[in-house]
Amino acid sequence: MDQRLSSGVSPAGYLHGSYAESLSEFGQPFKLVGSEGWILLRTIPRAESVRDAMGCYPLFCCRDWSKLNSDLDQLEGQIVSIAIVADPFGEYDTERLRECFPDAFTHFKDHFVVDLGREPKDFIHPHHRRNARKAFSQLSVEVCRNQSHFIEDWISLYEELTRRHRIIGVAAFSKDSFVKQFLVPGIVVFRAASRNRTEGMLLWYVQDGVAYYHLGAYSEVGYKLGASFALFQAAIEEFQHRGLRWLNLGAGAGVDATGDLGLTRFKAGWSTGVRPAFFCGRILHLQKYWELGRLRDIRETNYFPAYRLGEFS
Repeated sequence: MDQRLSSGVSPAGYLHGSYAESLSEFGQPFKLVGSEGWILLRTIPRAESVRDAMGCYPLFCCRDWSKLNSDLDQLEGQIVSIAIVADPFGEYDTERLRECFPDAFTHFKDHFVVDLGREPKDFIHPHHRRNARKAFSQLSVEVCRNQSHFIEDWISLYEELTRRHRIIGVAAFSKDSFVKQFLVPGIVVFRAASRNRTEGMLLWYVQDGVAYYHLGAYSEVGYKLGASFALFQAAIEEFQHRGLRWLNLGAGAGVDATGDLGLTRFKAGWSTGVRPAFFCGRILHLQKYWELGRLRDIRETNYFPAYRLGEFS
């Protein structure tokens, strides 16, 4: 038995229903009773009478992966399809996960991870350590004990990030979404400041002994002062002090992780290795699936579900 399931620890982070609720602008939160994971039920353009589902962004997490297949069996015929990105730290057997999602299963991205059982000086790249020392000389970094006091600072920083990188879709979180995310159990917020002015922040979620890097954003001054280096080093030290064993830093930007090679190099410089994240898809109503494809005149494509081709372009 998964020791985490018998620990009695309350769900937190991506496992908590309030995180799914923070994404309700993109679908109706729905709990899978057996596996205790959350998905979003979505209406389908030009076919509002039927729905499909996706895992919560950025990762689908659940407490008992062995019951996921049974949960999906119960949705057969009720929704058209489901697509998720599986948690790299999920307690699943890869082949069984593939059997659970027979219609789409690909090695989506590698997530950079940190084994906190190792000494930071032994794995953090010298370039990152050097930049962190320089940043600490000009910035103060703190864990926000009452993160709600800094929600407006965060929203301002993230709006700048959204403009800078032209973020669209679910990752362009609204103010209402962030207000809810700041209340999710397990959130840890780091803040870098100069003269008491916020110049950068990181959001993490801690669940089942793993801290997941959620989001980071910086001001123009923060970029110039290297706030990201100070914040990531502070996060590694803080979570190590708390006795956590792993950090998940996520992958590079873009669909295939090559959209921003600078971000990929940045995360690699803090990591001790990688873990795969799998994109998984399953058709739950075959007739409706093909009808929707014909409705949009979708021919051959590797995109899943095919009838949503181009939804994020």
